[in-house]
Amino acid sequence: MSIKTKRTLKIALPLLLGIFLVWYSLSQISVNTLLKYFKNAHYYWVFLGVFLGFLSHLSRAYRWRFQLEPLGYNIKLGNSIMAVFTTYLINYTIPRAGEVARASILTNYENVPFEKAFGTIVAERIADMFMMLVIISLTLCMEFQFIYSFLIEKFNPVKILLALVFLLFVGFLLVSFIKKSSSKIALKIKTFLTGIIAGTLSIFKMKKKWAFLCHTLFIWSMYVLMFYVTSFAIEETNSISFSTILIGFIAASFSIAATNGGIGSYPEAIVLAFLLFNIPEEPSRAFGWIMWSSQTLMVVLLGGLSLFLLPIFNRKKTTINK
Repeated sequence: MSIKTKRTLKIALPLLLGIFLVWYSLSQISVNTLLKYFKNAHYYWVFLGVFLGFLSHLSRAYRWRFQLEPLGYNIKLGNSIMAVFTTYLINYTIPRAGEVARASILTNYENVPFEKAFGTIVAERIADMFMMLVIISLTLCMEFQFIYSFLIEKFNPVKILLALVFLLFVGFLLVSFIKKSSSKIALKIKTFLTGIIAGTLSIFKMKKKWAFLCHTLFIWSMYVLMFYVTSFAIEETNSISFSTILIGFIAASFSIAATNGGIGSYPEAIVLAFLLFNIPEEPSRAFGWIMWSSQTLMVVLLGGLSLFLLPIFNRKKTTINK
């Protein structure tokens, strides 16, 4: 398969999946019913959710500067904020292209080498991955009995144990192979894993590591809270337990990687998560669409404004460079 074909598929497949999931979602709930939920929603909670999401993005932009300072770059907060919002906007068009654009913005306007800027973004994603694992672990502890009963009911315990043993054995073989092999694939995996480890350790070596960790906690607290408070916007979801919300949040977070910005996949992931707790599909799907639409609207407006303001904000610098 040619490189061009691979690139085309990387762009086309998530987009096609998103279109299919939008069609599927709207086939499960009439547009009039969905609009009724939007009309009757308590928008105080929706706006509060958007505000909390906005705070998380500001904190992410501010945190980024802690990573760049040890590298010798003191970037403007305005450029950092606009780069972050641009990232989210561009990810709605081409998945993961936003991260490349974000690094490019610093290269163009702050003279930060692309490789260094992109490296800090990778380290940032590692911190985010760690926080997601913490949330998953917390949710497992809170809903251990339910999850355990669900797995026992749906799957044979012996088969689960055998599957875990098999996965551990395969993992052991893969690690042994990667350590000893000098093939291109093994070397790429080694490089990738080395990068992840180095990125993780760099967080603890930075001068303002505690400030970085505090912002990381704040960002993910805002993510969870924006999801939680928005659930109050609909009568049928305003009494859901916090642990149920966490499971919905985890499912929705992973769905964002499946399609462009979670289009179509976000509300359906919430429906699947809430169905485990016998929450009706209709309000679950409506909540998913309200949640996704409100956050997307914020990103589109602020991301578009950022793209427009970036050259104006840096006009003096651009003029000097010319």
